[in-house]
Amino acid sequence: MKRRRRWGRRRDAEPLLIMTDDGYPGEVLVLVGRWLFRYRSELGPVALAAALFVAGWGLHGSYRAWWPAVAVASVLTAAGILASGRAWLDRAEERGYAAAVTASAGGWLTAATYLGPGTEPLPLLLLVGVVVSGLPWWRHRRRRARVHVERTIAAWPDLGETIGLPGSRMLSAVVDRWGWRARVALRRGQSFADVVDRVPAIESGLGTRPGAVRVEPDPHRADRFALRVLAADPHARPVPWPGRPASGAAEPLALGVFEDADPVRVPLLRRHALIGGIAGSGKSGVLNVVLAHLTACLDVVVWGVDLKGGMELAPWRACLDRLATTPAEAAALLRDATGVLDARAARLGTTGTRVWEPTPDAPALVIVVDEYAELAEEAPAATGHADSIARRGRAVAVTLIAATQRPTQAAMGRGAVRSQMDVRVCLRVRERRDTDLVLGQGMHAAGWHAHTLDEPGKFLVSAPGFDSPRRARAYLLTDDQIRTLAHAHTERRPPLDALSADAVRRTAPLTSGAPHDAVDTDPADDPESRLSDALADAPPDGRSVADLMDATGMGRTWVYDRLQQLADTGRVVQVARGRWRGTDPT
Repeated sequence: MKRRRRWGRRRDAEPLLIMTDDGYPGEVLVLVGRWLFRYRSELGPVALAAALFVAGWGLHGSYRAWWPAVAVASVLTAAGILASGRAWLDRAEERGYAAAVTASAGGWLTAATYLGPGTEPLPLLLLVGVVVSGLPWWRHRRRRARVHVERTIAAWPDLGETIGLPGSRMLSAVVDRWGWRARVALRRGQSFADVVDRVPAIESGLGTRPGAVRVEPDPHRADRFALRVLAADPHARPVPWPGRPASGAAEPLALGVFEDADPVRVPLLRRHALIGGIAGSGKSGVLNVVLAHLTACLDVVVWGVDLKGGMELAPWRACLDRLATTPAEAAALLRDATGVLDARAARLGTTGTRVWEPTPDAPALVIVVDEYAELAEEAPAATGHADSIARRGRAVAVTLIAATQRPTQAAMGRGAVRSQMDVRVCLRVRERRDTDLVLGQGMHAAGWHAHTLDEPGKFLVSAPGFDSPRRARAYLLTDDQIRTLAHAHTERRPPLDALSADAVRRTAPLTSGAPHDAVDTDPADDPESRLSDALADAPPDGRSVADLMDATGMGRTWVYDRLQQLADTGRVVQVARGRWRGTDPT
């Protein structure tokens, strides 16, 4: 024996390992246990039936006299679910299902306690109850989604290795109406920038449709991010206008809703705005929503520039104090706005006030420019005034809102207008780099993918308080709704304050608010004469300011200024809010 051991050591003999394919006795039980755990949600009705049968057997054998207590407890539990189940079941149909199952199970358990679970027809009723209650349970979308999420969480470590995020793990997940969202922790050294580059890989790994995955950075941890997976597009259909416009300049404007149904409320007081996107992306729709809010504010005067002949802003003409539709009119309008800016700045300097606070007697001035690139091309002189407004207009409540397709430096007039835009609304763009043109340099690399927006009205918004690329869709205003809103808001529009109106007169005494492409040379048919005739022929309840604007062809500020002058001399009288008529000369 010693000789054999020495022989083995001399030849470095390897120890033998004998393997067999014989299973161990508990292997089948382990496999069955894993199967039951994996499908525990689907087996819920069966498990409930089994628990009821065992409970009925025990109660019948030891506590048969308790059957009235079981019945009362069942009824009270079902009533409690209906009355206060909203805390954990937010839908009425879910609470009704839970209450019905509870009452039915309680009724069966009451009978089993008194008669015994094996007494006919209780076993058959239990089987029928499993099928009847199981069908809604098995078909329930949120239950199936929750199961899918649980399995995704369990498989995420392996999935993370596949998609290029090794070491990441899911911390929590919640199922909502449109899909599910989760918080994911990254391995040390990884950041949100690594996640952005792997969004297509995440979609492939999860087996979703293209564009279904959203990622957002965690504002508190650089090594975490929020993952959102949409089973259905919440913005597949247009979002109707809710009918609640803003009430003042300081109130944020509700432009639309995010994918989680939160409203997009963007403040515009002392902030310039840029709206960009290709033709057909929905810029006009966003402008209509903005104008629906602004024209409802009693402390905001709105001027418009539309070099497409007024095609886009024409429905709001009656609510606009001025509307420029030619390059000459646009240059005059922006020049007058600069005069208003200078006058207000001088007043603030005299009074020692830092900002102009809008009121109905001293309203904010908002200038809406549609297709700003046309302005820079056809009226280059006007861009200098726009640049001055963008630089100095915030404190004096003179705001510029510009819409354009592709806001390159050349299209924006080579000034500082684009850099002064605090609020950026980006609709669909054609190329990835165009995202940076609208939202700012580096935004596409940070996950703002405007080129993937696939419906008109879908947009991304970058503004103070909006630091993550959350997709939204603008409210839809139909032509009939626009006409209704414009008519309702016309009578409530305020005029410019006396200081600003005087600045407009001093800046352009001959062209303030007047059309520049249609000058009538007949002195008997000038705006003053038309105004006098319209007031003299006014009915007893007077004429509205909108009617007087149509009759004279002049802007709201000009009409209000002349009405004030005529009222001071006793030639006109205001019969109601916004309605005037001439006095009897006798």
